[in-house]
Amino acid sequence: MFLSMPSSTTPTAAGRLVAITGGARGIGRATAATLVARGAAVAIGDVDLDLARETAARLGPSAVALPLDVTDPDAFAAFLDEAEQRLGPLYALVNNAGIMPISPFCEEEDAAQRRTLDINVHGVITGSRLAIARMLPRGQGHVVNVASQAGKLGAAGLATYCASKFAVVGLCEALRAELHGTGIAVSCILPAVVNTDLTAGVTDAPRILRIEPEDVADAIADTLDRPRAEVFVPRAAAAGYRAGGLLSPRVRDALLRRLGADRVMAAAHGSAARRAYEARAAGDSPTPEARIR
Repeated sequence: MFLSMPSSTTPTAAGRLVAITGGARGIGRATAATLVARGAAVAIGDVDLDLARETAARLGPSAVALPLDVTDPDAFAAFLDEAEQRLGPLYALVNNAGIMPISPFCEEEDAAQRRTLDINVHGVITGSRLAIARMLPRGQGHVVNVASQAGKLGAAGLATYCASKFAVVGLCEALRAELHGTGIAVSCILPAVVNTDLTAGVTDAPRILRIEPEDVADAIADTLDRPRAEVFVPRAAAAGYRAGGLLSPRVRDALLRRLGADRVMAAAHGSAARRAYEARAAGDSPTPEARIR
């Protein structure tokens, strides 16, 4: 199957190839389903190829499953090569793969910190670089990087994860400046707490926004049709973050403590659900599905 580029210059994913990292489950799977429903072709890249194949089979002939380890630049390039060979020129890349260990900072293991940065930061940088290199000669394309609202506001128990998502937010800002006028859009998706394996063991708390993977998928699909620089999910969260930015750090920290936001993630540390997820995220389990959202 080889898709031709639509003749219209209006940005849209319909009829074009979108590659999705960590696409076998969670946000990635929901995004693939939403985009196929809107007429796009999707390449689902994942470390769990069997699960990716199951996902692609459910979505039909507009979806293909391909192996992908985002920490390996050669594997990432091979993923994009195969996706283009089978489905046509790359229009958009959704950098979605990520892991989220929860731990007090001084108890974080070096291996966990490095793996978090390898997947959440270097994987996004590698994918963005490889995709943009393909898009520049065509004067068209879109890179969508899935960050987190933890990339705008640090959370106790998530120090390295927050650092990785702050890095993605900064990367997107720099790329937008560098790519201005090239025809290539860069969008940063900022979800609240999403009901996926990534948040296993995280209990609900008052005033903590919790959303579904389909909510994020809709936001990604919408921004591919109508590019936006930063996309909060839900949108209502944007006002809160902007208002918080007007407060001094001391006042903001005190407010968050009063709301209990400083305890939500830290309270999940050590739970049975977190141990199971983090074993898989570290690659210690024979079933690697929790390495992605």
